[in-house]
Amino acid sequence: MMKTSDMKIIFKGLRIYAYHGVMPQERTIGANFTIDLSIKTDFSKACLQDNLEGTINYADVLQYIKAEMKISSLLLENVAYRICQRLLNEFPNIEEIDILLTKENPPMGADTKSCGISMHCSRS
Repeated sequence: MMKTSDMKIIFKGLRIYAYHGVMPQERTIGANFTIDLSIKTDFSKACLQDNLEGTINYADVLQYIKAEMKISSLLLENVAYRICQRLLNEFPNIEEIDILLTKENPPMGADTKSCGISMHCSRS
């Protein structure tokens, strides 16, 4: 029998157009945002039984992320926090989440591909 551990569901490079930013035009014009997400959960049951009930449905995760991204916010810190909170509320089998949320070409007077935040969330 094989032992499994440190299981994670990964979203890498998820691009969503949304309306977040401190400046009013950012919330009017919008921008591309990229999300990298690592969800720690035990999906050993799915490994053995090949059944969706033993893991987290990626499509459901995506729908919750999209719903939170639709809510305009001043700060990416707030958006990332809401995404993590929503996922922890919706999926009791999530242990931890690591999120990286970046805004492409932010209007801050510098030539940069993207700028953003990362955070680690876990159940208290």
